[in-house]
Amino acid sequence: MEYRRLGKSGLQVSALSLGSWLTFGNQIGDDVAEELMKMAYEQGVNFFDNAEIYANGQSEIVMGNILKKMGWRRSSYLVSSKAFFGDGNKLPNERGLSRKHLVEACEAALKRLQVDYLDLFYCHRPDKETPIEETVLAMNTLIQQGKILYWGTSEWSAQEIMEAHMVAKDYRLIGPTMEQPQYNMFHREKVEVEYAQIYKTVGLGTTIWSPLASGVLTDKYLKEFPDNTRLSLQGMDWLKERSLTPERLDKVRELQKLADQLGTSVAKLAVAWCAKNPNVSTVILGASKPHHLAETLTALELLPQFTEDLNSQIEAILGNQPEFPMF
Repeated sequence: MEYRRLGKSGLQVSALSLGSWLTFGNQIGDDVAEELMKMAYEQGVNFFDNAEIYANGQSEIVMGNILKKMGWRRSSYLVSSKAFFGDGNKLPNERGLSRKHLVEACEAALKRLQVDYLDLFYCHRPDKETPIEETVLAMNTLIQQGKILYWGTSEWSAQEIMEAHMVAKDYRLIGPTMEQPQYNMFHREKVEVEYAQIYKTVGLGTTIWSPLASGVLTDKYLKEFPDNTRLSLQGMDWLKERSLTPERLDKVRELQKLADQLGTSVAKLAVAWCAKNPNVSTVILGASKPHHLAETLTALELLPQFTEDLNSQIEAILGNQPEFPMF
């Protein structure tokens, strides 16, 4: 396993990590979740990602029970939570980035995960109804109280991230260390272009999600639609409609040919493609079956194969390389 610094912080995070969205407490049984976490940890993964909204809090309960059962040294792993959407309740103040919700969401996550502190705590989306000063102050207070060690954002714009940093600088507080954006072969603009300057100015770390584009960047959808996948889950019609397009499937078929030539799989190629980006701190893997995770955990083996020629072949297939704006 390779370890990378999280932005400009001193924290070392494994280049591959394990996430629980749509799987823990939902798509898979607790025994499978335990097998996945154990496999990841034994392969050097030190970061396990979660959020209050995942399975309405049940995902964190499942992960917390596993962490307690495994008895791993607390210093040997990182665990996260995210706040914004709430854990299923709908009354006022039970979502958003107000001081009240952030404090209560943090306390709830600590209980569910059965830990004394969160290594990483994210603002899961920007909140247009809460002053950014209130959010930054609340996160700084949680750090001072020892309840979280680093705070960050998820799916924020570069402008919103820099606004948080400006507030932190003015108030002499700790700004966001990391961002959790979607990044994969089909979704590139934000990570490759929009954040380009702030990697340099504030040293933004990135913990990217959906490297396989919800499973589309595998061979599972190239024939008939399979059962028991995240795109087949109840309530995921919006994700299926957005992800499974004829154009994307055609590109996956071409990527499959390229992967065959390399003696690998599309999934491993897609994960390694993400990890080769020097601004990616960690690639969050998701899996519902142990053999799928076992496959993607070996993706870093492909990094030496990413020559200029291979990159050119991939870009020719994708046809979506972002362009930097001309100033």
